[in-house]
Amino acid sequence: MSNLTTQVIIAVVIHAVISALHGLAHLLIPVPISVPQAIFIGGVITVLPIIAALLIWRQRVKWALTVLLLSMTGSLLFGLYNHFVVISPDHISQLPPTPLGVLFQITAILLAVSEGIGIGVSLWGLKTR
Repeated sequence: MSNLTTQVIIAVVIHAVISALHGLAHLLIPVPISVPQAIFIGGVITVLPIIAALLIWRQRVKWALTVLLLSMTGSLLFGLYNHFVVISPDHISQLPPTPLGVLFQITAILLAVSEGIGIGVSLWGLKTR
């Protein structure tokens, strides 16, 4: 397994774990999401990174990096807008200072970091190919 393959898979796994914890906080607080948001979260934030990992595993490197780049960019923009820009129940400032509220806030920040890393890995991989 190449270094790039390892980096992509690690980035996808870390993002999936953080996403799962963030989704759990969403459910337990609860912080509602709309149907269009749920579709975006399911497709772009959850499924596309897994597809990218499968593609890199199958040595479809350019496709994998492109899918990961698009997914992580869409995820980052979605998260920045919903967690840090628009004031709504999904904004990190609107959560109660409870353990679940803190989990939500921390995972929102970690999602942005992990998505930035995914973008960086994708761009680095595409540039060095």
